[in-house]
Amino acid sequence: MEKKNDNFIMLPTVDVCFKGLMNNPKVRKGFIAALLKIDPDTINETRLLPTALRQAYIDDKLGILDVRVMMEDKSQIDMEMQVAYFEYWDARSLFYLSKIFTDQLKRGEPYDNLKKCIHVSILDFVHFEDDKNCYRTICFCDEKTGKKYTDLMEIQILELKKLPADLKSGEDIIKWMRFLGGKTRKEFEDMAKTDEYIEEAYKELEKMSADERAKLEYEARERAIRDYNSQMKSALKRGEQKGIERGLQKGVERGLRKGIERGLRQGVERGLQQGKAMGIRLGERSKLREQTKKKLEKGLSVEEIADMLEEDIETIRSVENELREEAENS
Repeated sequence: MEKKNDNFIMLPTVDVCFKGLMNNPKVRKGFIAALLKIDPDTINETRLLPTALRQAYIDDKLGILDVRVMMEDKSQIDMEMQVAYFEYWDARSLFYLSKIFTDQLKRGEPYDNLKKCIHVSILDFVHFEDDKNCYRTICFCDEKTGKKYTDLMEIQILELKKLPADLKSGEDIIKWMRFLGGKTRKEFEDMAKTDEYIEEAYKELEKMSADERAKLEYEARERAIRDYNSQMKSALKRGEQKGIERGLQKGVERGLRKGIERGLRQGVERGLQQGKAMGIRLGERSKLREQTKKKLEKGLSVEEIADMLEEDIETIRSVENELREEAENS
């Protein structure tokens, strides 16, 4: 009989778990208050909306969000938990934000009916590699003055991988990021002591982790994520190897013909650099052979040629030997 793992705890970075947490009104209220930097007591209502975005035409791209919330003032917040690296995440988040923004109006309605829409990206990978900021808010603003153009659209990005181990910030959103990025029961327990809403999230996490049906759904999603990551890693490895081989081959061929005047414009950067370097060496050797041959034919000694070409004597001597062997075998 299989032994039950009583210490099992779901991880919020798995989207089905995150959705389950946000189904709890108190948890949702606490997290949204942290995002908006307001007192949770000022939030009277947060209502979950369908996560499949409306399609105006049958061939429109389908948008499916993790969590979509309408506030009391009709403003909307959509949240997405993303574990695997996504190359075009900026375009994806703009697509979803634009969809929920434009979906607010029906035909003939005035623009002043539009309410603020916020897209929240919770990423378990590094999206902005050039800085250490783990949390940022992005909006439309004047490029020169920095003045905000509109308050109607906003993007918030939480990069869980950038949270330093020794970060002591008391910001509520940082506390939530620590909780959402937790990997052990002990981490969740510690964060539950810092905030009543995070404590509620931990209770909900325990409840879901004890539910066999929820656990099966969670484990199926975990397997799907692992399979996807494994497939992407394998595809990347195969592509890199083929790129290296192709780059090396083309680099050598072009180096022999043109002395690598131009590098390969295709293939993997590693293959390009290695192929180009090899071609340059061959081209330089060919040029040295030609110069040495001409000067030997003029009767100059190895020492004199080495001095004129600013090469060491052994290199010129090895070229002389190569030329002599070729002449004898021809």
